[in-house]
Amino acid sequence: MIVKKTSLPEVLEITPRVFADSRGFFYEAYNAERYKEFGIAATFVQDNRSKSQAGTVRGLHYQLNNPQAKLVRVTRGEVLDIAVDIRKGSPRFGQWVAVKLSADNHKQLFIPEGFAHGFIVLSKEADFEYKCSDYYHPEDEYGIFWQDPTLKIDWPDMPNHTLSPKDLKLPILNEVSEKELPHYE
Repeated sequence: MIVKKTSLPEVLEITPRVFADSRGFFYEAYNAERYKEFGIAATFVQDNRSKSQAGTVRGLHYQLNNPQAKLVRVTRGEVLDIAVDIRKGSPRFGQWVAVKLSADNHKQLFIPEGFAHGFIVLSKEADFEYKCSDYYHPEDEYGIFWQDPTLKIDWPDMPNHTLSPKDLKLPILNEVSEKELPHYE
């Protein structure tokens, strides 16, 4: 597999080796020992899957007291996946990276603890799967508004954007209390 550091060096873009022939294809989607060789030592305890329609935006989410590293991929369709460094004191605080993930390119993105995460569906539908290093704790759920003008995320133009009522009410990063942000170590 090929592992590339993104412009946020802790966020890794992973392209597995795909073996394709007339029957279809095969690739190893996860191997703890191999991923550890590339610095991904997270122990994943929960797998999640979502199905979404074109223009659906999910995020930008994070957990504070039970932080989650995530290993994300798309098994059907295409998304633009976003990770934002929200670690107070980080030299890259407020910077973001975007990577297209699709069923065709088989890419994965590793997002470490301390980053907000979200995506927008670019295809008609998309199935999105991700591993988490901690369990989901609804009482510990935080987020940043997807169109935060200070972040200047280059979201693609879509005819419609669909967000949950909860995500529509998220604050911009500058409005989040320092107590509600992870700290850079």
